[in-house]
Amino acid sequence: MGEQGESKRAQPGGGDLVRRHRLSTRLWHWVNVVALVVMLMSGLMIFNAHPRLYWGEYGANPDPAWLEIGSNSQGRGMLRVGGVTVETTGVLGVWTDGEGIERRRAFPHWATIPSNYSLADARIWHLAFAWVLAFALLLYLIWSLVNGHIRRDLHITRREWSPAHIWHDVKEHARLRFPTGVAALRYNILQKLAYAGVLFVLLPLIIVTGLAMSPGTDAAWPWVTEAFGGRQSARSLHFLAAFGLVGFFVIHIVMVVLAGPINEVRSMITGWYRLPKEKGR
Repeated sequence: MGEQGESKRAQPGGGDLVRRHRLSTRLWHWVNVVALVVMLMSGLMIFNAHPRLYWGEYGANPDPAWLEIGSNSQGRGMLRVGGVTVETTGVLGVWTDGEGIERRRAFPHWATIPSNYSLADARIWHLAFAWVLAFALLLYLIWSLVNGHIRRDLHITRREWSPAHIWHDVKEHARLRFPTGVAALRYNILQKLAYAGVLFVLLPLIIVTGLAMSPGTDAAWPWVTEAFGGRQSARSLHFLAAFGLVGFFVIHIVMVVLAGPINEVRSMITGWYRLPKEKGR
């Protein structure tokens, strides 16, 4: 949930208030929250314009889609993934807006920006915050290399790669046994894997696949689109990466709540974190 603080005090213990997050980390965290929420909600509106996903270069209504959100012949909402179809009336495909009018769009009005259907406005919001996300990530990675955060806090040691070590951390998390004292300032193996996956896989993938869908990129550097097997494949990977980030966000919030939301959120706002007390103290 956090990086080792800059404080050099000798052996802080449970109950002590210590510095946990640098200003750069806190700024990047909250910029990401805003950018990703806006991009997700505007992206869902863009998806509403054609609520199907394909593999390859081309995709149109008659083509076989691997994912589709819409309504069936009985007027019921449905989500289809491959050969599996789930009814989603009232949530996806068919839902009722705030004025009581039944709508037939993939995602409901409360989940999209803008709330009323507008592909043009959604694209403006999406592109504007895509630049925010991309530049924030670039600056954060550069600064994290300069100050040693990646080497010091995200580097996975040989011992941590051992299956026994990973399985031990999995069991500790499943039992809700969180580190106490100064150990709470260090990333465990599951946190390192999750944060590295977001920093070096999901965020870069969502940025590059977004570029691969751009007609401008396709015209200037067609190899970017070709590297993903076509624009529709890039669109599918873009969608999957976005929901990978949603999954990370949900797990992150659950862990924050379980670990103590006031202490965790305070540390991400002010930088100060109170070390959890050891058992028996």
